[in-house]
Amino acid sequence: MDQLSNEDFSKRVADVMDIEDVTWGEPKIPYWQSPEKGYIVRFRGNLRMDRSQASDRLGDEFTRHQISAIVQEAQGRHSIILIQDPFSGIISEFFSIEKTQWAEEANSSYIVRFLGRLEQDSILAYDQISARVAEKEVTLLFRREEGRHAVILLKGRNRPGRSNPWLNLVLFLLTVLSTLYIGAISFYDGPQLEQGEFYTVLLQRIWTGWPFALGLLSILLAHEFGHYFAGRIHKAAVTLPYFIPLPIPPFGTLGAFIQLKDPPKNKRVLLDIGVAGPLAGLVVAIVVLLIGLSNSEVHALSTDDALMLEGNSILYFVSKYLVFGELLPAPETYGNANPVLFWVRYFFTGSPPPLGGRDVLIHPLALAGWGGVLVTSLNLIPAGQLDGGHLIYVLLGRKARRLRPYILIALFILGFAWNGWWLWALIIYMLGRVFAEPLDQITELDSRRRAIAILGLIIFALTFTPIPLQVILPPG
Repeated sequence: MDQLSNEDFSKRVADVMDIEDVTWGEPKIPYWQSPEKGYIVRFRGNLRMDRSQASDRLGDEFTRHQISAIVQEAQGRHSIILIQDPFSGIISEFFSIEKTQWAEEANSSYIVRFLGRLEQDSILAYDQISARVAEKEVTLLFRREEGRHAVILLKGRNRPGRSNPWLNLVLFLLTVLSTLYIGAISFYDGPQLEQGEFYTVLLQRIWTGWPFALGLLSILLAHEFGHYFAGRIHKAAVTLPYFIPLPIPPFGTLGAFIQLKDPPKNKRVLLDIGVAGPLAGLVVAIVVLLIGLSNSEVHALSTDDALMLEGNSILYFVSKYLVFGELLPAPETYGNANPVLFWVRYFFTGSPPPLGGRDVLIHPLALAGWGGVLVTSLNLIPAGQLDGGHLIYVLLGRKARRLRPYILIALFILGFAWNGWWLWALIIYMLGRVFAEPLDQITELDSRRRAIAILGLIIFALTFTPIPLQVILPPG
């Protein structure tokens, strides 16, 4: 690469500007750290052409020398700043640069933006460019802007800190105890006791909750480690699962989550990590559910006592039919109602209550499997940082934000049948604005992953439970 002299700089700039004064700077200081000092030379004067033409012409003159020209205008006066440019040469190996925009403020979040068109595979280009700019403590973004590709370099790199696995272990052990306790409460079959004595006996018999705890924790572990191993395969910085104990019915836990410490590299990585959890968890949930149902019994529903019925998803509804050969909960009579309309109404409203009819008296494993199906559907709600939010984002991109108002309206309406949806509507209203945006937004899904993403949304429809729990009081 030829070295340019001070005279060369002045001569080339004089072709586009009537120079009035010249200020020499200190090129050893990176421009993006201190625009006031980090330049080779600044020329001030009046341009002989418009800014865009001047910028393009100077770019042709200086880029091959790893120098960039920044053309500015302030208070009717123009400036041309020449800076050392370690990036354009790297970017141009993969990218046809049409326009270069350097940050003009020291506190700007980005260093430089290149607009143009990628000329190589986006995944290969991202990996190679990112590796070469990493040593300069720079983060690489790929975007689509103004109908063109954009390569954006940000200041700094994320350095994920180390997690404390002891916290994960302690939370898991507390969740084991919590789910054992709820399993023992839910399926206590001993003599009737006073309240104080009841809880003392439960603590002594806490081990009796093991079928429920084993089933539910197996599903949650499969779900979270599905995320975890998918993340590790893609070399993403992910934590071990954090379990949330909550020793109250119906589950004894609020579930679990893992933390992705870095933004996902591209939509394919985001999909793989996002969908692996629900798929793995659902497979285990179906196995647990079917084993649990096969150990359950169908009983008549009492008309004298209050009942708490678990809600129906399409998957749960079909599973009960496969095991027992009848549609449950079965009403005492359909009366004059059309059976199809009866089930559609009951599915979404829980009415009319099936008093005097029949339903499953579920085994602890069946309750755990039903809970796993419910957790899958909640995670697949297509909003924000939920797994379903990842699926809808990789399919629709930023257009996915348009769905949020409709999801909120649907949850608000469903809240009249089950009040818990109002809490979910509030959560999505507060936290559902932001999606996990990948660093590389140019790389699209391949056809196989697109089909998997659509499958994830179909699973959401099959597992969605409009009324998760329903308390039915006896007449009168």
